[in-house]
Amino acid sequence: MKNLVLVALAITTLYSCKNQNKAEDESSLASEEATMTTEATTEAEFNITPIEHATAIFDFGEDVFYIDPVGGAKAFENKPKPQVILITDIHGDHLNEETLTAVADSNTTIFAPQAVVDQLNGAIKEQVTVIANDETQTWDGYTLTAIPMYNLREEAKQFHTKGRGNGYLIEKDGMRVYFSGDTEDIPEMRNLKDIDKAFICMNLPYTMPVTSAADAVIDFKPKEAYPYHFRGQNGLSDVDQFKGIVDSADVGTEVIILDWYPNGAE
Repeated sequence: MKNLVLVALAITTLYSCKNQNKAEDESSLASEEATMTTEATTEAEFNITPIEHATAIFDFGEDVFYIDPVGGAKAFENKPKPQVILITDIHGDHLNEETLTAVADSNTTIFAPQAVVDQLNGAIKEQVTVIANDETQTWDGYTLTAIPMYNLREEAKQFHTKGRGNGYLIEKDGMRVYFSGDTEDIPEMRNLKDIDKAFICMNLPYTMPVTSAADAVIDFKPKEAYPYHFRGQNGLSDVDQFKGIVDSADVGTEVIILDWYPNGAE
């Protein structure tokens, strides 16, 4: 009888251990799956502050970026120094050497196309890393790809020739942000995938009309689209029209209109 009791106790203990181990394994698996899900859905934070027209400051991850800094040092008073500067093209609303020299310090990394470097004369020229259309640069978890930007309409081709300037796609921790630079609704834009935030130019006669910009956005369907660089020869483009066209297409893109002209259209 004593032996039977001992056997029963052993079986009970073994069964309890198996159940405990199974519960611990299931708990561990659930924890791992939760961690993997969190890692898969965690994106770098992104916040943008328009300065004017094509010029902006944005925080991405833990770093401060400037894009096309113009307007002199005064435009950036009380603003944090950039770790990275992106320059798209040679025109005065994108490149100003005096401003660039004022806002950069010795630790700032600058990316620009070769045509921009060719316009620089001072010591700041030595800080620029040249990036060409379709080229990629990576550092500290960031991936920067230079996207072509150019005109399509015959009457506008002289403004932005293919291969000279860069739009930019910058990625970190699953967040993908696109700045069009000065361009029309080119195939390279329309073929973009999985864009979280797209900054799209639209001004005549230099880039593209509102309708072309909207049609391109409807094609590549970013999560968010921001009109920028929309001052042309005849004042500001109709960004409300842009929003209306995109909204009516119902492709899942939210159009967000920011104040890019705090001092008015001039």
